[in-house]
Amino acid sequence: MRTLTIEDIVKATGGRVLYSNGNSHAFTGVSIDSRAIKGGEIFVALRGARFDGHDFLYKALETGSGALVNFPPPEPLKGKTIIYVKNTLNALQDIAHYMRMKSNIPVIGITGTNGKTTTKELIASILGTKYRVLKNTGNLNNQIGLPLSLTKLSDEDEIVVLEMGASVPGDIKELCGIAVPDYGVVTNIGPGHLEGFGSIEAVRSAKLELLDTVKEVVISADDTFLMEGISKYSGKVVTFGIENKADVYARDIDVKDRNSSFSLCIGSGLSIEINLNIPGTFNIYNALAAASIGHIFNIDLPDIKAGIESFKGVPMRLEIKELFGATVISDVYNANPASMEEAVKELVRLRKGRTIAVLGDMLELGSYAEEAHRKLGEWMSKLPIDVFIAVGPLMAITESAFAQAGRQSFKVADASEAGEVLVSLCMEDDTVLVKGSRGMGMEKVLEGNKGAGNAV
Repeated sequence: MRTLTIEDIVKATGGRVLYSNGNSHAFTGVSIDSRAIKGGEIFVALRGARFDGHDFLYKALETGSGALVNFPPPEPLKGKTIIYVKNTLNALQDIAHYMRMKSNIPVIGITGTNGKTTTKELIASILGTKYRVLKNTGNLNNQIGLPLSLTKLSDEDEIVVLEMGASVPGDIKELCGIAVPDYGVVTNIGPGHLEGFGSIEAVRSAKLELLDTVKEVVISADDTFLMEGISKYSGKVVTFGIENKADVYARDIDVKDRNSSFSLCIGSGLSIEINLNIPGTFNIYNALAAASIGHIFNIDLPDIKAGIESFKGVPMRLEIKELFGATVISDVYNANPASMEEAVKELVRLRKGRTIAVLGDMLELGSYAEEAHRKLGEWMSKLPIDVFIAVGPLMAITESAFAQAGRQSFKVADASEAGEVLVSLCMEDDTVLVKGSRGMGMEKVLEGNKGAGNAV
């Protein structure tokens, strides 16, 4: 990262130096983890509902060079800088904003209900063929993760690519206030985090808070609900799609078991064959969104192709594994109604022998939870799904609706129990889907099974 002086931090945060090491000290990084802090870094003592970074201050300063606090330590530490601020989270965000504004480089913000992380990685891969790119690590996309990612800005970085998540109205606006994106991508709009939003209209409004900041936005032409929402946007709109007319689109699509191929078309005169190394039609949409950004930044078509084809996927997202000769689709990072539907479609599409769906509760749906789980069961009952293992109390609602089709089903309390049931009935040539919200720990379904191979 670019070094930060005490003066930079005070200017950014309005903080007050309590103790100083006596030098105009330059910090080499920002850390919020006392276990992982490195020499030269400054520790930000965040306070949360279940933790307080101040409890780990002395541990952090065994290695780190200083700290941001909102109450002073009882005694000074020799050679360590302590800066007082009113709110340490706000200070972290202020430092990130300060560093972003000192860097006169483009920032791209990516939001949407599904596909944010994959699209972010694809965009970074494409832009990385020409520029040095800074991106969020993993899905550090909230009010802590995004500013922490921005503090890693260096003088060599040329473009920033940031995933932006939202759980309640105002989240995207707040993140935009920190990162000030110039370009935006909205992947799609679906019923996710309804507990915090209350309605699908509120989800759309929250995601489109991005439009108040960006001068150009990339959106899906096939998401008519999303398209309706941008009707009053005055900036430039670039569309991508498969079904409806779009600026960037795919033709001659061939979706295979573990990858897909298509012709990437831009306008009426540019096209190139793409071999996408991740499965699913929805990932073609993610690739089209990323290609749209590549085109905006004048990346040549062969380099867009190279960037897309070099991407091998995100861990825990639609990984293909094997268990006792069965094919397992492991998509255990998160779940909402839209992503669950796409994953079940993949299960049906990839089936060889029996199909087994091991599904955990979809969380954070608020008052919509029971209806969403019942609708899922009713829909699944009409599909060629042979066995359903329902994990959690909400999926028990899905199981009740599914059971009316007369096929085999089980209700279990947790992912470990689901794993035991799966092992007892799994056979060669079965196709298995394992999916659920992150809080359900669905990766435990496959843990401890020696027959479960690595992703292939």
